[in-house]
Amino acid sequence: MSGVKRVTADWVGRPLGAGPGGGDGTGFRIVGKPLPRVDAVAKVTGATIYADDLALPGALACKLLRSPHQHARIRSVDVAAARELPGVVAVLTGDALPARFGILPVSQDERALEFEKVRYVGDPVAAVAALDEETAQAACKLIGVDYEPLKPVMTIEAALGAPADEPIQEEAELGNIHRLAALEFGDVDEGFAAADLVREDVFFYAGNTHLAMEEHSATAVFRDGQLTLWSSTQTPHYVHRTLAKVLGLPMARIRVVATPQGGGFGGKSDPFSHEIIVSKLAMMTGRPVKCTLTREEVFYAHRGRHPVLMWVRTGVTSDGRIRALHFRTALDGGAYGSFGVASMYYTGALQPVTYDLPAYRFEACRVFTNKAPCGPKRGHGTPQPRFALELHLDKIAEELGMDPVELRRRNYVKPASRTVNWLRVTSCAIDEVTDRVVDASGFSRRERRHGHGQGFAVSAYLCGAGLPIYWNRMPHSEVNLKVDRGGVTVFCGAADIGQGSDSVLATLVAEELGLSRSDIRLVTADTSLTPVDLGSYSSRVTFMAGNAAIDAARKIRGTLISAVAVRTGRPLAEVTVGDGTIGDMTFEEAVGAAEELHGALGSTGSYAPPPGIVGSFRGAGVGPSPAYSYSAAVVDLDADARTGEVRVNKVWIAHDIGRSLNPLLVMGQVEGSVYMGIGEALMEENVYRKGLQRQPSMLEYKTLSCLDMPEIEAVLVETLDPEGPYGAKEVGQGPLLPVVPAVVSAIHDALGVWVDEVPVTPEKVLKALESLAKGGVGRAGPRRFPEIPYPPCTKVAPPDVATTAV
Repeated sequence: MSGVKRVTADWVGRPLGAGPGGGDGTGFRIVGKPLPRVDAVAKVTGATIYADDLALPGALACKLLRSPHQHARIRSVDVAAARELPGVVAVLTGDALPARFGILPVSQDERALEFEKVRYVGDPVAAVAALDEETAQAACKLIGVDYEPLKPVMTIEAALGAPADEPIQEEAELGNIHRLAALEFGDVDEGFAAADLVREDVFFYAGNTHLAMEEHSATAVFRDGQLTLWSSTQTPHYVHRTLAKVLGLPMARIRVVATPQGGGFGGKSDPFSHEIIVSKLAMMTGRPVKCTLTREEVFYAHRGRHPVLMWVRTGVTSDGRIRALHFRTALDGGAYGSFGVASMYYTGALQPVTYDLPAYRFEACRVFTNKAPCGPKRGHGTPQPRFALELHLDKIAEELGMDPVELRRRNYVKPASRTVNWLRVTSCAIDEVTDRVVDASGFSRRERRHGHGQGFAVSAYLCGAGLPIYWNRMPHSEVNLKVDRGGVTVFCGAADIGQGSDSVLATLVAEELGLSRSDIRLVTADTSLTPVDLGSYSSRVTFMAGNAAIDAARKIRGTLISAVAVRTGRPLAEVTVGDGTIGDMTFEEAVGAAEELHGALGSTGSYAPPPGIVGSFRGAGVGPSPAYSYSAAVVDLDADARTGEVRVNKVWIAHDIGRSLNPLLVMGQVEGSVYMGIGEALMEENVYRKGLQRQPSMLEYKTLSCLDMPEIEAVLVETLDPEGPYGAKEVGQGPLLPVVPAVVSAIHDALGVWVDEVPVTPEKVLKALESLAKGGVGRAGPRRFPEIPYPPCTKVAPPDVATTAV
């Protein structure tokens, strides 16, 4: 069961999207109401058409042949027998698609089909298009591939050494090291010298996967020189770019449609090989071609949470004030780049957004290993360091004899401020979200008994990245509106991946124009019909596409008001927008009046983050955001000292939402974050044995069931951010971050031991208890952080808050 409470924090600034009700939050007709999603009926009745539901006449089935080797050179590929199999229409190998691709400009290291070298078990090598899946699969088995096995690299430590045979990626900076970074803000050595206590800890966060209900699926058609791809993708714009590059087609001759999705969580943010392959096969055969990955293949596609080893050193005064923080991370990136460079920087970027750090040093390393490639999963490089930092602060508080909440309060960042690494904080309710969960849970006055504990943690997250993946000055989101016959159609390139962005767009436009959501038609995520939107990732859609939608709607609103004023002879100031009315006219009549004056009615809106939020040093592009959300959580659990089993009883979580545009949708996101956080804390892990994924199925990969879910009490704290649409901020990812450390902190509260590694399995709890019983520190987790050849730190002067615009 879950409860929801809505409370309002102090108003901060004037919302960019201050709507009909004004900035005080009153007078809204739709905004703030707990309304069902606009696509709810279609989804619960089965009417929604997902990617795998597409069945075009004459469509061929595509299956992929994947590598059984972790690391091997390809000597030859023999497809003759496969081509001769009855029912096979086409066989495709990598030499037909030699161009490399990747989501980031700095990570163009993948091929749709490898023909020189495979880098993990599951790397695609060949593809077959046949009359049915069974024939395509049989043909794949007839393809002969001659491999020359190479020695695999399966751990961070192994990747840091000299390659046994050859590097996994030939263009890596140093052997199997993908990327290194070293930044320093302020004088860290001076900060440590001024500290009364300096503490070091090492933590490890295991890799895990998204486990979306829906597998990846794509269908392509090539007719009259025009390629159309329907795909379960979060980023139709970037898939469009990739198809143009790899296939050599003009972008104007490519159309990408993102179908409704059964979950994304970041796992469908990259362009994938199967999308390119079905497109190429459609061009070769002249027929539609469809490929749906099996559940096992989704584990190979992966792009899930990076395994991250972390070392953290903090100097504090005797009263708990942080003087310096030094944070090191080492990421296991798998075989390819994906979003990995950004993920690496994110492991260090947001620590100063939560705590006011006078001096901060961050060093990071991402390595290649012969595993499925890691990428963005809900939180994108930030849950791992949040886990480490929050537990590290708990340990400092314990060593100082200080309440862990009070230690944090003394170091919280303030609203309208600049962090030491140049990030701009606008609204910030970190104090309030702390108050809400601490008061509701009784954390400070909790009953202390063996086997029962509570843990507390806080976090911050961004509302969309401050820079696009391909740096340019164009808008990040664009929206077109078409108005006729009394109705409004919204054209937006953002993909609804289950988070409810379509409902948000309909709500914002309806609110501005005095309509109901049922009056709003939506055309989304179609690159031939909708303007550019960069995609559904980094919690950006509500914030950025929402602002663009308001921009477009206000232009139409102004046009309609002017037309009614002309028709009725009233002053503009007296023409108000009501419930389905503009002044004394119905909305449909007002549209008619406007068409008489202007002809066809339409408008465009766009949004780009404000200037001045990105620093000028290398690596400054990761971390800046128009705004940041804040979350706090308290977890109550029981831990069995005999078996090591942990049972979560209740979670109190408060989230600084800015403004809750729809509390029902917000609660769905908050509860989903809690669910995912508990799973990552206690059971989710991608495990490899001899190069093979141990559990590539929903039967064996451990995650929470409904029976494992605790009671959730959520509080939505409203701050009305000056940049957000009607003051709104993100909720898709931020609430996950404090849950994991709060769970592990509660285990320490219950049993007096530290498990500095997630997932916290019963075996690890028992190992820590055994250590305690033998007179040890009562800890389980990594023992050391490896030697890494970090470059000399780039020293960046902290911003002068007195002269820097906030």
